[in-house]
Amino acid sequence: MASDRLVCRECHRVNDPDNETCDACNSSSLTEDWAGYVVIAHPEESQIATEMQVTESGAYALKVR
Repeated sequence: MASDRLVCRECHRVNDPDNETCDACNSSSLTEDWAGYVVIAHPEESQIATEMQVTESGAYALKVR
């Protein structure tokens, strides 16, 4: 379930709850305090990916605290 996951404060990538670092950027700044969930399949064609500055496919949080 998405609510059990950790999100990177740096790149907003959603990670597994047992991760100690982000799968995408290797940051250790992970948090459970996030809201909104978007899956980006084709970042090169996505306006949301452009706004979020996302260049890789994956699941991302919209708001990270």
